[in-house]
Amino acid sequence: MFNQLLTLWSDSPALSLAIWLVILVVVLYLGRRHAHQLFRASGRAVHGAMRLWSRSIGQLESRLVARNRDVLLAMGRRSAEAAIERDFNRVHTIMERDLSRYPNLHRKIADAIEKIEADYQEASDAPPLPPAWSEVIETVSGLPGSSDPAVHKVLENIREVIEDAHKETLKLYQKSSRERHRILAGMQPQWRSLDQNLSQVKQTIDGLDERSKTIDEQMQEYAAIRAGEDKAVNSLTASSMTQFLIAGLVLAVALMGGLINFHLIAMPMSEMVGSNSYVGSMRISDVAALVIILLEVAMGVFLLESLRITHLFPIIGSMDDRMRRRMMIVSLTLLTILASIEASLAYMRDLLALDREALNQTLTGAAVVEAQFRWIPSIGQMVLGFILPFVLAFVAIPLESFIHSLRTVVGVMVVALLRGLRLIVRLVGGMANHLSKMLVHLYDMLIVVPLAIEQWVNRPRSSERKADREDPPWDDSEDLEATKVVGVKP
Repeated sequence: MFNQLLTLWSDSPALSLAIWLVILVVVLYLGRRHAHQLFRASGRAVHGAMRLWSRSIGQLESRLVARNRDVLLAMGRRSAEAAIERDFNRVHTIMERDLSRYPNLHRKIADAIEKIEADYQEASDAPPLPPAWSEVIETVSGLPGSSDPAVHKVLENIREVIEDAHKETLKLYQKSSRERHRILAGMQPQWRSLDQNLSQVKQTIDGLDERSKTIDEQMQEYAAIRAGEDKAVNSLTASSMTQFLIAGLVLAVALMGGLINFHLIAMPMSEMVGSNSYVGSMRISDVAALVIILLEVAMGVFLLESLRITHLFPIIGSMDDRMRRRMMIVSLTLLTILASIEASLAYMRDLLALDREALNQTLTGAAVVEAQFRWIPSIGQMVLGFILPFVLAFVAIPLESFIHSLRTVVGVMVVALLRGLRLIVRLVGGMANHLSKMLVHLYDMLIVVPLAIEQWVNRPRSSERKADREDPPWDDSEDLEATKVVGVKP
């Protein structure tokens, strides 16, 4: 068919191909206007559609950014309110616990100060030495000796009396000094009690001062969150990202712990429920082990919810204290029962492993050797099987942080995805517009010979039209004659 079309105009393929090319060029030249309109219209249509899509995606992105901002501010506001309420409760506790006893403490301090003052007054009222005793002794000692025995005896008696009085006075002074020292020593417990009371007051006041500074900082952050400042939004976003990463890491560790727990009870479960039954592609024993682990996690979640540590289920936190306490006891009891069952399954696993080892030794013809200290791994597996459920119970704390932060992370990722999609759509629209222009020029390149001929033919006509559009030269004589005839001065 192609050969027939090729030799339609001539037996020479080259000549026939040339004729076909001429016909094709002529046809393309005749349809040039409509082809240009088609290319331009298609480019404008694609460009307009892409711009419309970009505008729609931009509006969706704006709504999503506003929603993410509202959600983030609401979460930050609730967190800040909870933190401020907790700090106010701590301040209230300090006020009730410490400052409520301040009147008694003040009375103790006042009594201690009065007692110290009284002891000080008693210690300061010491009897002084008799005046001029030293001068009297020096005067008597300096009297000249007399040959009269009576005078000499009188002077000796006076000197002895003075010395005895001096010694008695010195003894009284030493006694009063010892008494003062005893009183001052008795003041030491009062000093220590006063120092302890003042230290307690200082510690309480310092604690209130630090708590008040913390409350002031939190109130500033809360005000910034209420005002919706960009700095607060950026800080909350960074905090949510950090919580997401940390909670994800802790959940990964908990998942590894759950995997160990699963392998710890999977083998004895196969002996209990059988290993030949399947649910889909999973054995029924594996499903039973997973159910036990999930029940342990659920009981842990309910236990932490009843303790008001987590808030995944608001209905549990809104219960009255009596009902919530009952739920806490039931959850703890069921968790303990499941942990005991898992400990027994772990011990059963060790027994099954021992039986299989003995069976393999019997089948190989070797003598069965009883391993010493076999009870150590058995106890270890039992303890591990009992502790792991309680460890997995605390997975509710990182799970709550992961869920709350996941909303922010997903919102940020969706916004980034929409921005990338918007950029791609705008690029596609711009490329379609430029591609339509390129197709127009490419179409003209295919028919460049007829276009050149058309331009060569239209060149004289265009020059004539240009000459016709030019103004005629100005003739001053004709203007002067016209002004004379009309009678107007030039």
